[in-house]
Amino acid sequence: MFTYIKESFEELKHNVSLPTRAEASNLMVIVAVFSILFALATWGVDTVFSKLIQLYFNTLN
Repeated sequence: MFTYIKESFEELKHNVSLPTRAEASNLMVIVAVFSILFALATWGVDTVFSKLIQLYFNTLN
């Protein structure tokens, strides 16, 4: 367990590089855009299924 933790810290020190501020900003914009698109797609599917279920139950009455 201790060896794993020690090797993890060594890898963080020597192998991991942080993105520049510009790269981080670009990635943040990409994540925000795709999050909004995914939320809109989920809302659209939810709305369609809601209308279909309402239509189904209204025709039963």
